Amino acid sequence: MDIIAVLTTTDSVEEARAISESLVEGSLAACVQVSSIESFYTWKGAMQNDQEYRLLIKTTRERYDEVQSAILELHSYDLPAIVAVEFSNAYALFADWVAESVE
Repeated sequence: MDIIAVLTTTDSVEEARAISESLVEGSLAACVQVSSIESFYTWKGAMQNDQEYRLLIKTTRERYDEVQSAILELHSYDLPAIVAVEFSNAYALFADWVAESVE
């Protein structure tokens, strides 16, 4: 089973928590970590600088589509960033825990 991290950002800690709780309670993620970050980006041709919350979602490749759908359902952004990063190496017992948590 391939372990991945799905990353997204939100503009409020409340939304970050709601997405995190939904994913973990729904067994779509083994764990979600929320970090406060500062983001610089362009949106509609203008430079933006905002405080955001990054979610690092630990799950499996097999669950990605469901995770993406759940994020889109709960997210307030017009265009949320949702990307997955494959773990090239993972401690075997950790990988087993992630896989068991999302079965």
